[in-house]
Amino acid sequence: MKKFNIRKVLDGLTASSSGTASPQPGTNQNDVIQETLQSEHFQLCKTVRHGFPYQPSSMAFDPVQKILAIGTQSGAVRLFGRAGVECYCQHDSGAAVIQLQFLVNEGALVSALADDSVHLWNLRQKQPAILHTLKFNRERITFCHLPFQSKWLYIGTEKGNIHIVNVESFTLSGYVIMWNKAIELSSKSHPGPVVHISDNPMDEGKILIGFECGTVVLWDLKCKKADYRYNHDEAIHSVAWHHEGKQFTCSHSDGTLTTWNVRVPAKPTITITPHGKQPKDGKKPEPCKPILKVEYKTTRAGDAFVVMSGGLSYDTGCRRSCLTVMHGKSTAVLEMDYPIVDFLTLCETPYPNDFQEPYAVVVLLEKDLVVIDLEQIGYPIFENPYPLSIHESPVTCVEYFADCPPELIPALYSVGSRQKRQGYSKKEWPISGGNWGQGTLSYPEIIVTGHADGSIKFWDASAIMLQVLYKLKTAKVFEKAPKGGKEEKPSTEIVDEDPFAIQTLSWCPESRMLCVAGVSAHVIIYRFSKQEMTTEVVQLLEVRMQGELNDVDSPDPAGDHPPTPSTPVPPSSSSPTQEGEPPEAQPFTSDDRPRDNVPGLKVWSAPLKQSPGYQVELVIQLVWVSGEPPQQITSLAVSSSDGLVVFGNSSGLAVVDYLQKSLLLNMSTSELYSPSDPYQRQPRSPRKTRQPSGALSDNSDGNNISEEKSSKSPTSAKMSKKISSPTEQKTGLDAKDSSFSRSRSSSVTSIERESREAISSFHFSESFPRKSDSSPSPSLWLGTTQGTVLVLSLSLPPTGDQRLQQPVGVSSCGTLVRLKGGILTMAFLDSLGAVLPPSYEPWSEPSAPDEEKTRRRRPASPPPTQDGQDSQYAVVCSEKQAKVVGLPSQSCFFKHNITESSFVLRADVVQMAAGLCLACFCANGHIMTLSLPSLRPLLDVNYLPLTDMRIARTFCFSNLGQAMYLTSPTEIQRITYSQETCDNLQEMMGELFTPLETPEAPNRGFFKGLFGGGAQSLDREDLFGETAAGKASRSLAQHIPGPQGMEGMKGAASGVVGDLARARIALDERGQKLGELEDRTAAMMASADSFSKHAHDVRPMLYQVICEVQTWVQLVFVSPKYFHCLIEPASSA
Repeated sequence: MKKFNIRKVLDGLTASSSGTASPQPGTNQNDVIQETLQSEHFQLCKTVRHGFPYQPSSMAFDPVQKILAIGTQSGAVRLFGRAGVECYCQHDSGAAVIQLQFLVNEGALVSALADDSVHLWNLRQKQPAILHTLKFNRERITFCHLPFQSKWLYIGTEKGNIHIVNVESFTLSGYVIMWNKAIELSSKSHPGPVVHISDNPMDEGKILIGFECGTVVLWDLKCKKADYRYNHDEAIHSVAWHHEGKQFTCSHSDGTLTTWNVRVPAKPTITITPHGKQPKDGKKPEPCKPILKVEYKTTRAGDAFVVMSGGLSYDTGCRRSCLTVMHGKSTAVLEMDYPIVDFLTLCETPYPNDFQEPYAVVVLLEKDLVVIDLEQIGYPIFENPYPLSIHESPVTCVEYFADCPPELIPALYSVGSRQKRQGYSKKEWPISGGNWGQGTLSYPEIIVTGHADGSIKFWDASAIMLQVLYKLKTAKVFEKAPKGGKEEKPSTEIVDEDPFAIQTLSWCPESRMLCVAGVSAHVIIYRFSKQEMTTEVVQLLEVRMQGELNDVDSPDPAGDHPPTPSTPVPPSSSSPTQEGEPPEAQPFTSDDRPRDNVPGLKVWSAPLKQSPGYQVELVIQLVWVSGEPPQQITSLAVSSSDGLVVFGNSSGLAVVDYLQKSLLLNMSTSELYSPSDPYQRQPRSPRKTRQPSGALSDNSDGNNISEEKSSKSPTSAKMSKKISSPTEQKTGLDAKDSSFSRSRSSSVTSIERESREAISSFHFSESFPRKSDSSPSPSLWLGTTQGTVLVLSLSLPPTGDQRLQQPVGVSSCGTLVRLKGGILTMAFLDSLGAVLPPSYEPWSEPSAPDEEKTRRRRPASPPPTQDGQDSQYAVVCSEKQAKVVGLPSQSCFFKHNITESSFVLRADVVQMAAGLCLACFCANGHIMTLSLPSLRPLLDVNYLPLTDMRIARTFCFSNLGQAMYLTSPTEIQRITYSQETCDNLQEMMGELFTPLETPEAPNRGFFKGLFGGGAQSLDREDLFGETAAGKASRSLAQHIPGPQGMEGMKGAASGVVGDLARARIALDERGQKLGELEDRTAAMMASADSFSKHAHDVRPMLYQVICEVQTWVQLVFVSPKYFHCLIEPASSA
């Protein structure tokens, strides 16, 4: 019996590369190409994360540094400063962040997680790191409080106890406030978890402890006992102090606010229900929704501000979350678009014992961040400078363009600036901390995102920043289906939800031509213009794409039904529908025949006002075929130099001339193969073969335009073209039979879907479509999901008026090459190995005279081929392998098997600073780069396993070693695989911490200082230190040191700001040392003076003592008799 080796199986599953590239037999002319890229040019690392923090859970603000921190349910922490200063941190455990606390103006942050761990982050470096971690073992953390300018952190637990942590050493103090000592001894029930901790603003020795049950305790830290206990029937959610420390306000679960006098614990002095209806009979108001949080902020010149979330009446019609601002006698209820997670009131002073002077409220919503201006009438919001609106509508596709034309970003910004909303606060954004990076690597980068509502956003992504430039709404082209009412007939839309969602897009930055495809099988072509215009009638072209017979038809045993003739319809300016068809498209006709030749969406029929920016040139819609909806478009490409758009799906492909508004080609994938093609697929059904549609010829003359095109005028107001071919259809098919294909088993359907060959990629190029070509010509290269690369030759008329009048020829040139897996990308290199970009027509204003328009630009033509030498190389990459083919010989020079056990999701030929490479992202998480043209492996990193289809759908590479993907529904993660970018990343990133002076403490005043009415300080070290409180139990929490110590906080920053910080810190330390040295010198001088004085006084006495000693010495050593006289009495005794 053969032995089974599981290790070999696992190795096979995880293997991502099958070895080095293998040269193929053929000419060695490629040896003259010098490849400059080496492995040392590549390194993979994350650069920056943009967008709104996904699933936020907590928030904190440093009032001195003006930095905002947001924690998420996945353990991430996002830090925001001024526009362009952002940072992303991640806890390894991935547990939710339940609370954040800044060490104000210290460059540090404390985070408490749902796994009962507390972390200390160092923010004095560009990439924050954890300094200490404390993991609780026996108690669950529910609340944390760090007093201003204190190093002792209070931690409340689910058991009702409070532990104290030294944030410098991150060790527990032996001082513990037990719940049974805090509540009354007569109480028989547990008070519940700790929901609030705060110290009295005027007395640091007193802290307020709020328990969930409704009990609040004022605890005396010195005496270790409760001074007062305040009991209420309703549960407590939050507590807010008055700055004088004499009163505090609690928010409760029944929608009430209770205000307590510190010295009157019997009952609250004030009880109000802000949104409750007051009964006339004097009874209690009806209960309302819980007030989740309340903040009480005082002002020096007027009434205090009371800000709260929740508390609305249960019978209130508004279902949205609201923030209530009460100022004096006025109450403002501010509706929010999403549920409120947390809010913070921003104040002028960080000291809690001074007038707060609030100026703004930061509101963290589930999917947005809102900042409200409290100093202007009406409470307007600030204009948010962060790119937090990526998810305004769900992202459905993404494209990344690096090294764009330099004039493109200003052009998009100029038209996008007119779209900005009005009514924002006139003040500057209050979260303004940090400094921008000093990086020198800056080139134009643009990210284009397509969304579910049909909108497209253009983002400026230069210098690792992100800013929205322009927003295009494609849904304006269509009429919206009426909502409500009785619909007796089935919907005409192809998809139930988001019918305008963007499926894919093709954009030419040089010509600014934009082509987008939606999920309703529609394609829209846009031109860019800086002038506003009104389109009287939106030009429309309807295309009937029918795949293989057994893909669209229902079973028909007889098989002899009359074909549907192809009846071209003359253009009509009044209706886009086919002659004889009712104006409103229905899925079934009056005699219950299946819906046919009807699009899924209705184009806007009234005049369309188009603002400056992208304006509609042509709308193309695929129509229903025999009761079946059209297949969604899988690939799309636009060529501005040729004036063509091509799109494909599982049914086939269509080529459209958007200049003449005509359809050039419409055929299935199988019809593209020539009869002698070795890769031709055999029919999957013994039924009759289908006649080609679109009149595509296999010869080389290219004169193959459909005759019905001649009946269309390129200048007609509205186009409505039905292209069809003689196919077998059942005219009397009823609705029951027409739904047969949908009622088949899922297994059969999936098998047919898998075996159906769809178009997966396109590429326009000036190349050699045939082996016999001696000079390049316009051509269209297309790849299929079965790994076949097919070529179409394009015959274009001369430019000018002839281009608008003469037809464009399209002819098939057969198959170029076959690879394993679906074709993902294609590119072309010249004889020296440089990439040949697609030809384009430089942008010019559409309304400009023809003389001012520049002619189209095509890449430099390679020299004519001689002696069988190839002038170009085609690079083709599929889901499994890559090949380099010489043209026009069509010889394969190199082949590389990228992966065997996995498959490639995205591949692109990218231009690096030092050369070209092929970049690939595999489903097993590997990111690889291959040299060109030799396909030599340069980089292979196991970066990110495919855990979400969102990553597969949005991952894309760009030039100069940049890449990105949607890491969550609301966030974009940018990465780089360039060593140069990685080396300069630290300089490009912004600084979070800036050395600033802490504001001066409030003046106590003469009378408060005289009578002791000011704030009372507390030496917490004497209370919580090991000497006084002892050591905490080791089993309670485990200390885990981070990679750095607390002493590293002062020298960890890098860059210019870091140098300034170090210089400032060194200067402060030097001044402190000089001061200490001066004090010691003065003390030494005083000591010397005292010593001199005492020495002067002692000198006569000392002289006398010395004389007496000398006399005794002389007597002892000079007179022996005297010496014997002295010792004899002693010896005799």
